[in-house]
Amino acid sequence: MTPTIFVTAPRLAPSGVELLDQAQARVIYLQNGNDVQEVERIMASEPIDAVISRTVDLSATAIASCPTLKVISKHGVGVSNIDVDAATHRGIPVYVTPGANAQSVAEMTLGLMFAAARRIAWMDAELHAGRWSRVQDGIELHGKTLGLVGFGQIGQRVAAVCLALGMEVVAFDPGLKTSPNPAVRLVASVDEILPLADVLSLHVPLNKHTRGMLGAEQLARLPRGAIVVNTARGEVIDEEALIAALRSGQLYAAGLDTMSVEPLPAGHALAALPNVVLAPHVGGSTPAALAGMARGAARNVLGWLQGQPADPAACVNPQVLA
Repeated sequence: MTPTIFVTAPRLAPSGVELLDQAQARVIYLQNGNDVQEVERIMASEPIDAVISRTVDLSATAIASCPTLKVISKHGVGVSNIDVDAATHRGIPVYVTPGANAQSVAEMTLGLMFAAARRIAWMDAELHAGRWSRVQDGIELHGKTLGLVGFGQIGQRVAAVCLALGMEVVAFDPGLKTSPNPAVRLVASVDEILPLADVLSLHVPLNKHTRGMLGAEQLARLPRGAIVVNTARGEVIDEEALIAALRSGQLYAAGLDTMSVEPLPAGHALAALPNVVLAPHVGGSTPAALAGMARGAARNVLGWLQGQPADPAACVNPQVLA
């Protein structure tokens, strides 16, 4: 059998391509990585056995229109762009690549935290513009409390560094009953974290429970002058409430790798605020992370097609495995 694999992006890292080549797979790439209609057209017209899903939506229409489809793997861990219910309805497993980009996202989180705390991006822009603006109002993180919403592989890496800085760390994760790091105190809810967190960092998937989880009421419960860092999904924060909190001084700063609308529209209020550090959703996009995700996604789909399924823990709809 020569499988047909559809990659919903113009390219895949060589580590993944090599595995697909070894399996003698026929690989179709999406030339425009944002074209949902083209995804649906290809799915309806090609005998696709498996999809490696990048960032473009994989809709219910696309999934339903491809009778040969057997397995889907996300190139990463966030499946909000995949209609998992539609896949489940057809008995199609949806896999992810947990841990493949955790180190890169953790490092981006730390970079945004430092940049926000010390106004590094603003000072850099000032110097590039020829102005010697020596602001001396940055926040020293030693002795501050980091609140982590989500304490998986990314959060645990962030915690280790922040503990070494001399920060206190508290975390909430509904999937954990005991802390994997004894120096990190688990709390019972997000509400319990808020009044403690001088820095609040978000590491959650986007779903019905997390969408809009941080709104005006929650931001008001943070200590005045707190920092918010988001490398999860933009939609977990009410952006209008975030902007208001940044303008009022309730928040000292924010570091954001994700926004509700991407690409960020020209003239967006977030881009006009001097106390916001922005990145274009690239936390998990270092060459090392891309290689790990490509390799993991290729193994996921090939393993299923070859009768050697990946670890069920990497499947987001494990009920289909039965």
